[in-house]
Amino acid sequence: MTSPAQRVASLACAAVIMLVRCNAERLPPPAGLSYRWVDAFTVTVSWPEPRGLPAGGVRYKYRLEDPESPMERTKLRYFSVNLLTEDAGSGSWTYLVWTDGEYQEESIKVNTTIESPKPRAQVKDVQCFVNLDNETKAKEMNCSWEPGDRALNLSFRTCGYTLRSIVALKTCERPYGDARRSGCYLKADGVSNNVCALLESEAGLSTFRVAPMIDPPELSIGEEEGVLKLSWTLPPILKDHPRIFSVCYRKCGRAEVCQNYTTRGEPASMPYDRSCRYGLRSRVRTGPSVPPIFSRFGPVVFYGTDQPAEKTSLVVAVVLPLILSVCIFLSCYCFRRHSSILCPVIPDPSVIFKEMVMNGNKDLKTTMGSLYTPVPERVESCKVDSVENSAVVPLTS
Repeated sequence: MTSPAQRVASLACAAVIMLVRCNAERLPPPAGLSYRWVDAFTVTVSWPEPRGLPAGGVRYKYRLEDPESPMERTKLRYFSVNLLTEDAGSGSWTYLVWTDGEYQEESIKVNTTIESPKPRAQVKDVQCFVNLDNETKAKEMNCSWEPGDRALNLSFRTCGYTLRSIVALKTCERPYGDARRSGCYLKADGVSNNVCALLESEAGLSTFRVAPMIDPPELSIGEEEGVLKLSWTLPPILKDHPRIFSVCYRKCGRAEVCQNYTTRGEPASMPYDRSCRYGLRSRVRTGPSVPPIFSRFGPVVFYGTDQPAEKTSLVVAVVLPLILSVCIFLSCYCFRRHSSILCPVIPDPSVIFKEMVMNGNKDLKTTMGSLYTPVPERVESCKVDSVENSAVVPLTS
């Protein structure tokens, strides 16, 4: 039998052996990473087989340097991806690649930075409007962009990095433009397929995924039981898809409020204040489960009128009674304060007549309390000076 001390020593040795073994079994990382652009959208990153790699059960992981980007796996020593300058906002991408095994510890991460074939071209406000053919299928798109640089040429293909997707680029047709915008027409179904486009000149390039747009749908407004009913005239291409309408409105001159409505054709409901005039504008986009199609905001549609009469009635109903109450209170206060002046005590004439009859007008005693005594008036005295005799001049005939 082994003693407890020997058992503890054996466990410690086993732990040390396992630790050394784990450190020894850490997989070697990929080395010598390189990349090659297949076309303007697709790049392939490859590397040689790491030295000391155990046989079987080994794969590689990779992702963009951004921690929030998804991680991918492959058993091959290369991977291909689509990289678009307008998705990244630049012409540079950094990828992390490392080795992973089923029973071994994964290797350290190594990075490689991929640069676009040309500097990124400064292009903004790209708009691709769908032209509908046979009512339901988009076979052409009208794309335009800023600035109006005629040196930029647009070409496109279906997005993807498989051999089936990587085909010769198609050229945009019927170019047009002025000093502000340039554009052309793409013969492509941008609704059913993801279309990647390339704007390129001698100086630079810009790659992006085409976002199909439609004209803003016409907004109709009705009223039902104190609620606004909003409906839109949509093209057939959207009738079988869930739609999300963004509605922004102002009422009674207040700040704009925006909210979303998800419908499949039924009208949207909005609370309504009849005392306000509403100004509404809206746009539409498809739901998350279908190919993206969207519009910009349409023109403002007005409904109802502002009613200032209600404000006047509010003044009449609240403010005027308040002012009248204050005036009545002040009048009562002033009347009570000066009641002796405004309403002096006047004796009853019947009392005076009765006293005269009883006393026979002999000793008619009037009292100040029983007879009305007028308020004495102030009389100025007149002083007359005597004239001296010597000063009198006799009249002569």
